[in-house]
Amino acid sequence: MGYHKPVLLDESIDGLYIKPKGIYVDLTFGGGGHSLQVLNKLGKNGRLVVFDQDQDASANVPDDKRITFVGANFRYLKHFLRYHAIDKVDGILADLGISSFQIDQPERGFSFKTETALDMRMDVRSRKSASQLLNEASREELMKIFRSYGELGNAGALASAIVNARQERSIESTGDLEAALKRFIPKHKPSKFLARVYQALRIEVNREMEALGEMLKQTAGILKEGGRLVVISYHSIEDRMVKNYMRSGNLEGKIEKDFYGNVQSPWTLVNRNVITPSEKEIEENNRARSAKLRIAERTGS
Repeated sequence: MGYHKPVLLDESIDGLYIKPKGIYVDLTFGGGGHSLQVLNKLGKNGRLVVFDQDQDASANVPDDKRITFVGANFRYLKHFLRYHAIDKVDGILADLGISSFQIDQPERGFSFKTETALDMRMDVRSRKSASQLLNEASREELMKIFRSYGELGNAGALASAIVNARQERSIESTGDLEAALKRFIPKHKPSKFLARVYQALRIEVNREMEALGEMLKQTAGILKEGGRLVVISYHSIEDRMVKNYMRSGNLEGKIEKDFYGNVQSPWTLVNRNVITPSEKEIEENNRARSAKLRIAERTGS
């Protein structure tokens, strides 16, 4: 198994509060780092279902009868649990964003550090690649993507630069994209800027926010009373959606109360304040710097 220590590993596994005979779901299997720790805490009668829309991730599944691999997007969580005759589970874990497993495959186009084709599809069977998006989207669409998912203040100028560049030649590779945006890339800390550009494109290509919302709305109906939902996010829009859902039971964060003023929500927050990595972990793994962990427990309401 290709193993990388995931971000906030101990904190997220502790947050699941694993029971030896329980049934757990890892929605973002990747290199299998979280799943390995879950299996270590499960007894012989425990069960783990893992999801990953990236078919290559199946090569990382250990030879263990307690684990079931589902090669699909986690937006189909309920469907595949039903397919595997599972009604309720004891815990659900999701580590959002790109995995080290995918970054280590430069031909997939997730990293700007290697000259390669701009793909960025987590599921290669899915629709448009990043290069198709860059060459076909309107200026307005590109501007919205960079502003919403990259939080880039000069989103309009970036979109215009791409539209102008593709009139000369199509944008097919990481080098083509960097050339198109060359005058915007700061000499000081260029990686920070490029990371935001790539993040924005990846989120749009994989329809990540749409999938996250669909998945979250299914979790309350799948978890047993006392079951835990554990989510690690890396982007403010992701974190806001997770926070809203865990606090209110809906994606908008609308607090609903009963006649007596009691909050009507299927969740109790386990950590009222978001959990972030230690300085030591950030030093060891730079990807951890933007990670935020939230944990909620399914109540009986």
